Parts: sequence; structure tokens; C-alpha cells
Amino acid sequence: MNIMDFNVKKLAADAGTFLSRAVQFTEEKLGQAEKTELDAHLENLLSKAECTKIWTEKIMKQTEVLLQPNPNARIEEFVYEKLDRKAPSRINNPELLGQYMIDAGTEFGPGTAYGNALIKCGETQKRIGTADRELIQTSALNFLTPLRNFIEGDYKTIAKERKLLQNKRLDLDAAKTRLKKAKAAETRASQLNSARLEGDNIMIWAEEVTKSEQELRITQSEFDRQAEITRLLLEGISSTHAHHLRCLNDFVEAQMTYYAQCYQYMLDLQKQLGSFPSNYCNNNQTSVAPAPSASSNVIGSSALSSTSGLVITSPSNLIDLKECSGSRKARVLYDYDAANSSELSLLADEVITVFSVVGMDSDWLMGERGNQKGRVPITYLELLN
Repeated sequence: MNIMDFNVKKLAADAGTFLSRAVQFTEEKLGQAEKTELDAHLENLLSKAECTKIWTEKIMKQTEVLLQPNPNARIEEFVYEKLDRKAPSRINNPELLGQYMIDAGTEFGPGTAYGNALIKCGETQKRIGTADRELIQTSALNFLTPLRNFIEGDYKTIAKERKLLQNKRLDLDAAKTRLKKAKAAETRASQLNSARLEGDNIMIWAEEVTKSEQELRITQSEFDRQAEITRLLLEGISSTHAHHLRCLNDFVEAQMTYYAQCYQYMLDLQKQLGSFPSNYCNNNQTSVAPAPSASSNVIGSSALSSTSGLVITSPSNLIDLKECSGSRKARVLYDYDAANSSELSLLADEVITVFSVVGMDSDWLMGERGNQKGRVPITYLELLN
């Protein structure tokens, strides 16, 4: 029974405190009550903390978008994180593209120029996908996690103490208002020139003034104590900035490593593709050779190197062959798949007989291997002496 009485009294006291704060807050908004202003230093610290929280959230969310553009995947990772379970491993976009390229190259034939190039590109894309996965893991651990810990940990503590400071400030101002009203009532009672009843009123208001003064001293002490606690927490924001700076450096280093790896992977791929012709025949464009015209002025007797590192070999004596009626032996430089029945498929390093045909496009010769005959691209050949 005593416990029940205590709970009822406590509930009533809490309700009274809440009502007092609500009245004080409303009167302040209406301009009917004075408000205790925080000192300038504390106000600056509060503003700095709020600014840090807002920008940290924005940076954290946009970094998550950068590392994982798929919103559904981010939601899934968030749910697994809240369930304290590890999210299932998922193939990323570069890895998926790489697998498609490898499958396509295998289907077209690893022995063909296009199929071989697709396989090499696919393997490089998969390596880039692995580097991308490492970037995400490193960035999440060294950059996103500290930012999230601040938002969900340190700032929540600051917000809690800040709200408590606001309540203590309302209690202080409510106590000031009650003391002010009690003193005003005591003054009015002392000015009345009536009898004993009025004297009783003076004593009552004097007791109320004494009670209000004691309450003011208590609320002032509690407010000062809470202001100091809040100030100490807010001064830790500078340390937070220093910690986030170190995390930012880690994030930049992770990105630098990732882009350096990607650059090296693509550089290696470019060198591997350097042995392929710069243009490959499109099956839908059978009248066009897969390399620049042999009659062009840019083709000489030696190999030409493009700015991309790809090499084209086109001997000038093949041009002379176009102008005579005889046949010559030529070595095949690269694999070539015939686009249609009028062309002849070629294998690198094989030797075939070539000759010109009147009216044939300048980018092509007629090739012959045994009883097989068909058009061959001139830039895939090297004329033998």
C-alpha cells in the first residue's frame, strides 16, 4: 500500500512538473514570460554539434549511394544489419559483366580474335569487381562505421542531455515566474489597510515567497549542473572532427588504391589486346574490311601504332599486288572468322595464296587454301617473298 501511495505521489509530481513546463513554454512563445538565454559559448557549441550531425548524415548517406548504387541492395543490407545477421554475398556489376563477356567469348570460340578479346576483357572486369568489393568493405569499416557510430551513439547522448538542459531551463524560468508572482502578491497584500484577515494574507504570501526562493535556488543549481554536463559533451565535437578527418584520409587512401588497381588492370588489358587488329569485321557490314584501307596514305611498309597501343601491320607490297594479275603467298597475321560464304576464314600464322580480282574492293583480296576460296581482308595478311 505504501509503495502504491509513493507511485501515485510520484506520478502526480511528474504530471505537475510536465504541466508547469508546458505552461512556461507556451507563455514564452506568446511573449508573456521571460526566457533564460544560454551563454554564447554554449550556444555556439550547440550550433556546431547540430551542423556536424546534419552534414555527417548527408555525407554518410551519399557515400552509401556511391558504394552501392542499388537502393534495394542498400535496404536489404540495412535490414540484415538491424537483425544482426550477415548479408548474403552478391555478385556485383563488374563481375556480372565479366562473366557475360567470358561466356560470350567461350561461345564465339577462344581461338577467334573477338572471342579471345572478350575472355580477356571479362577476366579484367572480374578483377575490377573484386577490387570494387574490397573498396566497399574497407570504406564501410574505416569511414562509414565511425560516422554511423557518431550519429547513433555520441550525438544521441548529446541530444538527450540537450533535451534535459531544455527541461531544466523551463523549470528554472517557471520558478522565476512563480517567485515574481508571489512577490507581486505580497506587495499588494501589504498595501491593503484592512484588518487581521489581510494580515493573514501577508503571512501566507511571505511563506509563498520563501518557498519560491528556495525552489529557485534548487532549479538554478540543477540548471547550472546540466549546462556544465552538456558543455563538456559538446566540447568533444572537436575531437570528433579530428577522428573523422583520420577516417576521411583512410577513405581517400582506399579510393586511391582502388583506382590505381583499376588503371593497372586496364593497362595490362590494353597490352594484351595490342596483338589484335584495331578494327574487327562486323557481320552486318560484309562489304567493309575490318581494318583501314590498304590504299590509304597512312599505311606504310612497317607496323603502325595507334595512341591506344593497338598495332596494325599492313605491308605496302600488298598494294602492289592489287595492281598485278599474278598470285603470291601470304602469311595470316590474325585469326579471322568469315562473315558470310563469300569470305574465307583464317587462322593466325597459316600461309595461303592470294591474288587480286578486277572490281573487288581495295580493302580485300581473294584468298585460296587448297580447294577453299574466298575474300580475305588485306590488313590480316603479310606478303611473303
